[in-house]
Amino acid sequence: MRNSHAMVDGARLKVPLEGIWAGSPEMLRVCEAAERVASTDASIMLLGESGTGKELLARAVHRLSAYSNGRFVAINCAAIPDSLLESELFGYEKGAFTDAGQRTRGKIELAHEGTLFLDEIGDLPLSLQAKLLRFLQERTIERVGGRTEIPVNTRILCATHRDLQGMISEASFRQDLYYRLSEITFTIPPLRDRSGEVLLLAKRFLDQYSAELARPLRGFSHQALAALEEYDWPGNVRELENRVRRAVILCDKMEITPQDLELSGAKIPEESFKLRHVRRLAEERAVRKALAYCEGNISRAASLLGVSRPSLYDLMRKLGVT
Repeated sequence: MRNSHAMVDGARLKVPLEGIWAGSPEMLRVCEAAERVASTDASIMLLGESGTGKELLARAVHRLSAYSNGRFVAINCAAIPDSLLESELFGYEKGAFTDAGQRTRGKIELAHEGTLFLDEIGDLPLSLQAKLLRFLQERTIERVGGRTEIPVNTRILCATHRDLQGMISEASFRQDLYYRLSEITFTIPPLRDRSGEVLLLAKRFLDQYSAELARPLRGFSHQALAALEEYDWPGNVRELENRVRRAVILCDKMEITPQDLELSGAKIPEESFKLRHVRRLAEERAVRKALAYCEGNISRAASLLGVSRPSLYDLMRKLGVT
């Protein structure tokens, strides 16, 4: 792990991998695991909601891999119409279709000796899933309209926010392709599940954009800090960065307020920063995770938590955990 870090009000925001800032144990564990497998040629599947940083992690893995001297070629399978996606991936020969005026290499071929990142792989049409599977098995491609097999050596990384297991059961995603692409799988936690990281990242973005935009702001107001903590962040880190940047631009005072962040309507309980409230939330989260991990077995969950079985029952009653 890299040792670069920044201090934010006594808490530490680290750069565990180039291009990634993290301060929560949840995200740091993902980065540590990614660093361990980066030097292999295993295919990696990155799962997580939009805006969590899947492409950033993919680029970090590429930089640490044996393919780092080659290109990092990314393609968003959801952003290209199905009718064009095959030629984007595999390329085409001159005259293969109308307007095919010259031979053009596809993304897979461009990633030779480098890394191919297939973003939103869950949106790949079934017809192309079969062709991609054949490439993964044989490591050769044929351009659209071509007959020549072209060998390609590339590291495959892919990402999706969709439930691929559910899609497999619905026959909308090939199980054999899934296993080819997910030799190693990482789930990137949403921002709301990264302990304490919202404020660390918010203050980092504030410092960054205050300097870039020459706006020497004092910081966030107490109400803004509470709003940042209580908001659910459906757009994850991307949304947080955009809100902070917009607030830096629009703020007309020395402190950023919930109104500047467009979070003035967020529900902010008075006890948000009370230690009793924080401890209760931490206990409830730990109990629920232990019960889920042990599939509801009270004795095993109690052992995992380091308490007796009667104590766990008392704790569950106190917290309202059923």
